[in-house]
Amino acid sequence: MLDLKVIRDNPDLVRQAVKHKKESVDIDKILALDEKRRAILVDVETLKARRNKVSKEIGQVLKSGGSADVLKQEMKEVGDKIQNYDVELKSVDEELEKLLQWVPNIPHDSVPIGDNAEFNRFYHSWGDPPQADFEFKDHLTLGQELDILDFPRGAKVTGAGFPVYKGQGASLERALINFMLDLHIRKHGYTEIIPPFLANPESMFGTGQLPKLEDDMYFIGKDNLYLIPTAEVSVTNLHRDEMLAHKNLPIKYVAYTPCFRREAGSYGRDTRGFLRVHQFNKVELVKFVPPDSSYDELEALLLDAEEVLQLLDIHYRVVTLCTGDLSFASAKTYDIETWSPAEERWLEASSVSNFEDFQARRMKIRFKDQGKGKSQFVHTLNGSGLATSRLMVSLMETYQTDEGSIIIPEALHPYLDFRVITHK
Repeated sequence: MLDLKVIRDNPDLVRQAVKHKKESVDIDKILALDEKRRAILVDVETLKARRNKVSKEIGQVLKSGGSADVLKQEMKEVGDKIQNYDVELKSVDEELEKLLQWVPNIPHDSVPIGDNAEFNRFYHSWGDPPQADFEFKDHLTLGQELDILDFPRGAKVTGAGFPVYKGQGASLERALINFMLDLHIRKHGYTEIIPPFLANPESMFGTGQLPKLEDDMYFIGKDNLYLIPTAEVSVTNLHRDEMLAHKNLPIKYVAYTPCFRREAGSYGRDTRGFLRVHQFNKVELVKFVPPDSSYDELEALLLDAEEVLQLLDIHYRVVTLCTGDLSFASAKTYDIETWSPAEERWLEASSVSNFEDFQARRMKIRFKDQGKGKSQFVHTLNGSGLATSRLMVSLMETYQTDEGSIIIPEALHPYLDFRVITHK
């Protein structure tokens, strides 16, 4: 959530952010309500000052034996006005709060301006696309022929977009998760968290999923809980309503969770296999950092996620998302995209984002600055380190052989008792 003072002092900047992020919220109405709210507060303070003054006068009149009926009547009228103002102020505050929930974060100055993915800016790439003297099979064909993936039975049990990993496919998925967790814990210094997989509305609001993305999430009405679309929700909300110690920053967490997304409106686009699923596994990285270092921490977070792919020797690229592709809450996001040899295109495997203080304001996560002696909102960052579904596509297709087997990358050898997935 943006600071109301930012909107008041920089209305054109905020209007521009709303436009560039393709959102819709009436900034003029917010400013009008803010002005009305401040006018009410001034009037209330004036009335309270008058009440305090007259109360003393009443005491003096009564002490001298005089009549204070006129003054008392005035105080009754002042009290009624204050009460009416309180009712009006509550109504203004509620309307203002509802509108503020729909104001997106302001993109960082370095974010390219554009309406869609065509305007995303290439940042860098790593490795080379795999070459072969045979035609690459896609992950669906490989998964079926090797009997390691079963999408039809997943659809039978639940519905489309709910995969089943089988045999060595399940082992490979588990190995990827453990490999990524160990890398981020042992080398990159993250603390492992196993969070709840369900979250309440307050948590969803805190990270910015509500109200914007309500239709994209699975909701359990009876319990007023949501299945998490990402571990970002559970992990970032761990410190909601807390004052963090400056000396403990940055705080770095890593968590594995399944993720659940309805993705309303996405039907018909890239629906085959892992290209679009409603349940997938992800290792998530979350940071709480001081504001003055958050963009350095963003670059470090990106490198932590990239190392996963470098150790797996999978060709990837990084792009800076444009304003139209940026999420509601993000100030800047990098996408890491892996190469699919069979699809012959890039697949998003990770998003690495800096939310600045947008989420922290919603969750009231502060720290006390040791130098200035006053509390500030932390900056929150997160990134996939990585999501396994798209990664599995690139891994299976990259490491396939002309015989249709899949060679296991060396980085995963400590986690598996086989080196090749072959036909049974």
